[in-house]
Amino acid sequence: MKALAVALSCAAILGTGQVAATEVPYLSGRVVDNAEILSPAARERLTTTLKAHEEKTTNQVVVLTVPTIGDDSIEDYAVNVFRAWGLGQKGEDNGVLVVVAPKQRKMRIEVGYGLEGTLTDAQAGRIIRNEMTPRFKSNDFDGGIEAGVGAIVARLEGGAEPTADAPDSASGDGNRKSFAGIEGPELPPWPMRILLGFFIVGIIGLFTFIGIMTPGTGWFLYVFLIPFWAMFPIVIFGVHGALALLAVYIVGYPVTKLIVSRTSWYEKAQKDLKSKGRASIGGFTMSSGGGSSWSSGRSSGGSSGGGFSGGGGSSGGGGSSGSW
Repeated sequence: MKALAVALSCAAILGTGQVAATEVPYLSGRVVDNAEILSPAARERLTTTLKAHEEKTTNQVVVLTVPTIGDDSIEDYAVNVFRAWGLGQKGEDNGVLVVVAPKQRKMRIEVGYGLEGTLTDAQAGRIIRNEMTPRFKSNDFDGGIEAGVGAIVARLEGGAEPTADAPDSASGDGNRKSFAGIEGPELPPWPMRILLGFFIVGIIGLFTFIGIMTPGTGWFLYVFLIPFWAMFPIVIFGVHGALALLAVYIVGYPVTKLIVSRTSWYEKAQKDLKSKGRASIGGFTMSSGGGSSWSSGRSSGGSSGGGFSGGGGSSGGGGSSGSW
């Protein structure tokens, strides 16, 4: 999870340049209702609950509502606020931040490093989907936030697991997708998914390209790569996206290879492999000898081109997000 946090932070800084795009509010208490969606009575009840929980466990749980988070993602915004406020005790990192942005209909439960084992991403996601989202859809912000905070506190104090999703329930956070009753994994935030996409799809795509361009063994690679195209893209695109990508691969690979195999350079390469044992395609040299391998055609010497404050804790992206 810490590696994911580092990658997420780097992607946010290098990819968007919007880390500080939205101002972090002043930490005025355990409930900072800048969007003014909570009733005075609900704010009082929440403050009492969170104060009692902190006195009992030292965990710091804070609720923040803001009208809008601007162009930031809910994940980046929550991390920025969490770090600016320093929620949780220093060295313990036992803070939790609940963020609700009603104008964009977004929410997130951000969990400090020290509590990620107690309040996991999956459990935070279930709290959002089952406790908060249904009430928010009915404009019951008092009930939704109080139910969510109650479930968080119960979990942190060793209570029961958050209510499990119903088999036919729809995902409320947009990060978990189901197909034929099978629920896919909880996906990382978009910046991390983009980085994973370049890494995973880049590697599988390279072998796919080699298979299409290689006479003879290309069909072996076609079959060999099917499980990779079926499984790895799930963590980037979800179940539906992975199925669509697999269908494109299954149909597109043979069609593309048949088209390529009719070109003159492919036919020449095929003849060269049979007669000379090697062939050059696009600056690369293929050789045969129990199989085909690809190597660079360059020589080895060549070159390429309010009295309440945070305790100093931190979080790096653990938690879950949702929308309604």
